[in-house]
Order: sequence, then structure tokens, then C-alpha cells
Amino acid sequence: MAEIQLRNINKRWGTFVGVDNFDLTIGNEEFLVLLGPSGCGKTTTMRMIAGLEDATEGDIMIDGKRVNDLDPKDRDVAMVFQSYGLYPHLNVYENIRFPLKVRKVDPATHDERVRRASAMVELDDFLHRKPAELSGGQRQRVALARAIVREPNVFLMDEPLSNLDAKLRVSTRAQIKNLSHELKVTTVYVTHDQIEAMTLADRVVVMKQGKVQQVGTPTEIYDRPANTFVASFIGSPAMNLMEGTMSGGTFTGDNVSISGLSAPDGAATVGFRAEDATLAETDGQITAPIYTIELLGDATMLTVRAGGQLVSVKAHKEFRAEIGDMVSFAVPAGICHAFDSSSGERLA
Repeated sequence: MAEIQLRNINKRWGTFVGVDNFDLTIGNEEFLVLLGPSGCGKTTTMRMIAGLEDATEGDIMIDGKRVNDLDPKDRDVAMVFQSYGLYPHLNVYENIRFPLKVRKVDPATHDERVRRASAMVELDDFLHRKPAELSGGQRQRVALARAIVREPNVFLMDEPLSNLDAKLRVSTRAQIKNLSHELKVTTVYVTHDQIEAMTLADRVVVMKQGKVQQVGTPTEIYDRPANTFVASFIGSPAMNLMEGTMSGGTFTGDNVSISGLSAPDGAATVGFRAEDATLAETDGQITAPIYTIELLGDATMLTVRAGGQLVSVKAHKEFRAEIGDMVSFAVPAGICHAFDSSSGERLA
């Protein structure tokens, strides 16, 4: 198994900065997720670990060994791509076996290793089929098995679920979670889907425009976002963020007034999660007409305009109202997060 150290990694193409001063240690057997929007540098970071991109500056260490100058084949990493990357003329068995043949592993061990890998991803009944005869989820499982059979020091997974439909994403995500528990191999996983990050990761690295915004466990990032970007990126729905003014511990904005906050006076951004606020019987901290109402089955999502933004709150599933009806929300200070309006950074 392996610890990965990324020491002040930079990647530039001319004046464009793809990854800026990325500095992190990924623990042995840790499942680390690189999370962020398209173009944030997460895939570039993974490709530098794999050796598919050269770092402009910095050191990449795997198991204490600097690997910057090693070819991808010599880094003992296995990569699962978004596009599956299967050989269409080979059946599932031979696709899984292929890395063993290329690396000249003892042929006497091939059958046992292929069948062990296929059993882990429940492909035993499909070993004779060609990729064209498989569903998207089955093809992704073949790609996973092909990585597993290598028994590498590091797994690298580049948005492996993005080509699957919603139902398959859920089931395959569960399979990856179970595999990570069984295999106990250091894994770096790239995604733009915050639900994947929250459900799979031991730690999450949130990135934006090549820079690391926050590193922490899913709970830490959800409960204490470092800035408004993280707050707005993590959670479904994202954290409500309202612009206004702080004075003497009271935040005021359009249709909103919240007292008891610990933040300096001046312009501020205050946020809270939709599930933390509640409907108020009498005047609450937010009172406004309903902008939209969505029935989710297990809850009813109400949205109003407050603090110059659309603000959502989850009500009980039996709640019914019409667009334009006045509602009041209880938003106690204890559920609120305060951020600097200029920098977006979290206020203590």
C-alpha cells in the first residue's frame, strides 16, 4: 500500500495556471476525493499523480519515492477512466486479464486473479461477453475489475460514474464504497458530484480555479465550510447565502433579521442549511411570500426571496400552500454561518 505526498505541485501552460501550489499528504489506504467544478484542476492533479501530465514545479512522492521522472507504467498505479477504455474485440475475461499479460505476470496466476476480481464486481456471469453486449454499469464494472486485478499500490478514478444514469450511479457508488473497504488501497477519486464526494470520501479536497479551497472530512466540510464557495458547492440544496449588514450581533437584509450572531459590524454574508430552519407559527427571522414550492415526497421545499437571494427551507411533507402566500421561517443564530462579504472567507 502507499502514502502519496504532493509537495507544492504547480501546473502551468504558458501563463495559464491549471494547478496552483497544491500541497497535501494522502494517507495509506485513504479514500481521497478531489471535488470541484469543470476546469478547477482536479483531473490535472490526478493525471500528474499518474504520470500522464508533468508537474511544472513540485514533488510527487509515492511510498516515500519521488516519481516525477518515472513513466506511468513504473508508478504502480491503476486508473479507471470516465470513458471505460475497454477493448471492443476482447471479451470481459480478456479485458480484465489484459494488464496481467502486458506486465508479464506469471500466466499460471491469471485465471485465479481474473476470477477473484470479477467476483468482487459481480461479473462472473458476463465473462464471455464483449463490451458491446454490456450495459453502461456493467462496462464500468469491467473497468473496475481491470484495475483491481493489477493489485496496485494506488487506485486513480477519474469521474467513473458520470456516464451512468441516476439509478446506476447509486448502485455502482455503493459497490465502489464496498470495494474500498475490502481492498484497503490508497484511492484518489475525481468528481464534480458533491453527493459522490460526501458518500465515498474519508477526506474531500474542494478545488476552484486550480486552488485548494478546503480539505477535511465530509462532516467538517458540510458543517464548517471555509468560504462561500464551499458553502454553495456542498449540500443538496446548497447552503442558503444572504447579503446584508451586521450591527451589534444582528444581521439585517431584505425580509430578514437574525440576532445573536458573533461577527464584526459591517457588510456580511450569512448562510444556513435548508434542513436546519423551520416554519414559524408567528413572526420568524425571515418573512416573505413564497417564490416557489416543490413537493419532494419526504418533504416540501419552500423558496422565498430574502437578503437579495432565493432562500430555501424544508417543511414537512404534508405542508401545502400557494405561490405568493406569506410564510415565516425560524432561523436561530445557532444554525447560521457568517462570511466576509468581500473575500467570502468564514468569520470566526
